[in-house]
Amino acid sequence: MNKTFSTVLGTGGFLPQKVVTNADLAKTVDTSDEWIVARTGIRRRHVAAPGETTCDLAEQAAAAAISAAGITASDLDLIIVATTTADYVFPSTACVLQERIGAGPCPAFDVQAVCAGFIYALDTADKHIRTGAARCVLVVGAETFSRIIDWSDRATCVLFGDGAGAMVLGAGGEPGIMSTHLYADGKYKELLWVPSGVSTNYQAVTGARAYTQMQGPEVFKVAVQRLGDAAVHALGANGLSAADVDWLVPHQANLRIINATTRRLGLADDKVVLTIADHGNTSAASIPLAFDVAVRDGRIRRGHRVLVEGFGGGFAWGSALLVY
Repeated sequence: MNKTFSTVLGTGGFLPQKVVTNADLAKTVDTSDEWIVARTGIRRRHVAAPGETTCDLAEQAAAAAISAAGITASDLDLIIVATTTADYVFPSTACVLQERIGAGPCPAFDVQAVCAGFIYALDTADKHIRTGAARCVLVVGAETFSRIIDWSDRATCVLFGDGAGAMVLGAGGEPGIMSTHLYADGKYKELLWVPSGVSTNYQAVTGARAYTQMQGPEVFKVAVQRLGDAAVHALGANGLSAADVDWLVPHQANLRIINATTRRLGLADDKVVLTIADHGNTSAASIPLAFDVAVRDGRIRRGHRVLVEGFGGGFAWGSALLVY
């Protein structure tokens, strides 16, 4: 019996027009371009305009991925959107996106695992394809993270930006996605979180709007260890070493975290796709955005073996190994 695998048919990305540089931030908080670059590797980030929603960004990235895949929206039989910043409590951003692109009555739902969201969504799409439940899946990571940032908090406002990235996966006879690996540990939740929700009703109780809160040094320590483990597990599960990887596409959170993971793997710097300087941390959008950039500039080519990994609030983290 022939096995069915998920293959990447096309990718897409989209960034809002507005750019906020480190120099712009230095006008409102106690920071500088030198301070931000030295600690994060970030030089600028894109920020959604007033009224520009997560689904607006997702729609543009999805259209680019669908075009690159050589399909139409009517060919899709599943849509998954990874996001922390949905347009509504309900319906899901995926349902709104489905209507926007004219995809018809296929299943559509959101996945919420913050910066690891795209890995979680990719895993879910892959399992649908492998089991025969779907044959053509749109996977999107999209965020307007700027809406949950306190722009007077130097610890967080220098890090995050907005954007969307997308992949179209199709069923094939040869492995595209070789394996996925997901993890979570809720005991760390207060190290990186927004302490509010529909049922906790933080704003009504305190009178204050809730924003992203982060204990940076503690997050750094856990992220470096867990991301390194996830990458090693992905390679080990496939009997491979870092030398067998053409590209690492990491979650673009902090250049120091990325460098620590690269050193642990023994991977050359020129095998790492970096967009953090121009994008900042776009949460669930960062991996597909970076992947799309590298596809379109010719670095990632057909047949290349690519390792992707992400880490976010929860904590939730994961990795995937795929052949493009």
